[in-house]
Amino acid sequence: MANGNSAVLTAEQEMKLRQPIDDYVGKIQAKIDSLRADGTDRVISLQNHMDSLKRDRIFTKQEKEAKLAADKAELEKAKAVEAKNKDEIAKLIADAEAYLNAHFDKDYYQPVVLSCVKEKQEAKEKYLRKTTQLGQEHQAALAKLSDHQEIKDEKYVYKNRLFDAKMELEKDLQQVKDRKHAAFGHKYHLIDLLRMSKFTFAETSVQKWENYKYTFNRRAFLLQNGLYIAIVLIFIMLCIITPILKNTPLLTYNNVLNILQQASPRMFLALGVAGLILLTGTDLSIGRMVGMGMTTATIIMHQGVNTGLVFGHAFDFTGLPVGVRVVFALFACVVLCTFFTAIAGFFTAKFKMHPFISTMANMLVIFGLITYATKGVSFGAIEPAIPAMIIPKVNGFPTIILWAFAAIVIVWFIWNKTTFGKNLYAVGGNPEAASVSGISVFRVTVGAFVLAGILYGFGSWLECARMVGSGSAAYGQGWEMDAIAACVVGGVSFTGGIGKISGVVVGVFIFTALTYSLTILGIDTNLQFVFSGIIILVAVTLDCLKYVQKK
Repeated sequence: MANGNSAVLTAEQEMKLRQPIDDYVGKIQAKIDSLRADGTDRVISLQNHMDSLKRDRIFTKQEKEAKLAADKAELEKAKAVEAKNKDEIAKLIADAEAYLNAHFDKDYYQPVVLSCVKEKQEAKEKYLRKTTQLGQEHQAALAKLSDHQEIKDEKYVYKNRLFDAKMELEKDLQQVKDRKHAAFGHKYHLIDLLRMSKFTFAETSVQKWENYKYTFNRRAFLLQNGLYIAIVLIFIMLCIITPILKNTPLLTYNNVLNILQQASPRMFLALGVAGLILLTGTDLSIGRMVGMGMTTATIIMHQGVNTGLVFGHAFDFTGLPVGVRVVFALFACVVLCTFFTAIAGFFTAKFKMHPFISTMANMLVIFGLITYATKGVSFGAIEPAIPAMIIPKVNGFPTIILWAFAAIVIVWFIWNKTTFGKNLYAVGGNPEAASVSGISVFRVTVGAFVLAGILYGFGSWLECARMVGSGSAAYGQGWEMDAIAACVVGGVSFTGGIGKISGVVVGVFIFTALTYSLTILGIDTNLQFVFSGIIILVAVTLDCLKYVQKK
């Protein structure tokens, strides 16, 4: 770049501006290093040596104890030196930081920023001159040509030259960006050396913000968050429209609690199917699992003797204590749901059957069995005291939300802190590579289905308590679409191995909030399906675009 009268600094000029700062802080750093040599540095070295010695199996127990004793004696001396030099080192650090605060921005960073602004402007001007020149040359070349193929070739060459000029501009702009970022980071590099990587919260926040701006890409940001932004804007619009049309505010404390309450049982279902989507699978039987669980739980916790028949038999659990019936209902829901998901998982893992087929078969079998057994009737209400036992309201706060929170924490721990969770990501990302590395794809796949079944059982049990019974085979119809859609919107990719629990949680809340808002607004249920379908289509499209971009 130009220099002299230009505001653009050369690399040599930039180093000349920074040299006094480096020299001043460097002299202080040298003094600090000499004071730390027999103190802090020695402490760290001895601690590392002791940790290594404890893991070392070469020495006998007696030899280890002798060496550790010697190290501990040396460590005490080093700590004494460290304590002795602590105040002096603190003064030197304060001196260096005061100098940095007084001179770094004013004498170095701001001139670099101004230089970068000018450099960026010159890069754009150079690009404009280049494109103008290319355009003139292109028009001149076209004027001399008459053959159709030659004209076509010239246009192709012109397009490529414009592309090269664009790439050259992006390269120049990136160099300017790199230069500014490096200048910003140099101050924290010096502080890092002075304090041995100890930063304040404010300094850490400033660095994170700078790094975010440096790595920010508009296209990637929109691919990642465009759908969320659109949904938030739609929700804001609904919050504005609802008071006008219905004379009632949408965003109230009670409405928020209602949304969270409705989302809680669905959270279990979404967390369950998320693990299957992580393995490039799905589950079409979720809604029927809910119907089966609701029916089972209602029968066991029914208020009085069941009037409905199951395979021609009327079950009576009134002889059992209410608490026992509650636990038994949960156990039955979990066992039944897990039994069917394990079957689907077995066929998927053993015979490489697509989960679409195995879970569709489950869906048909479950619905057929429950409808045939119960003749499709609803079993009425459960004992009125049970909801207060399972999901009581404390000062108006629905504790069913705490069940969902517990599920989120547990599944997050399984996904992120256990070997099974790591294997889940590995198998989802590349099952062949996972198998070669010693991971049992069969066990991971069946395990994901079993975990899903447990969560479905809990979710249907909680839904039964929330709705105070009313279990039937038809209950939960379409819930599989809501659960799958929540995962997709939350960023769990059908390409496998990509997804976070936080995304699933956000997806569930988004769909529940939108459905609740549209219902309050009086939008027809059928139109709500249309709205949900559009969201799913956009979410999967964005996911596919991200996948293609990576490929």
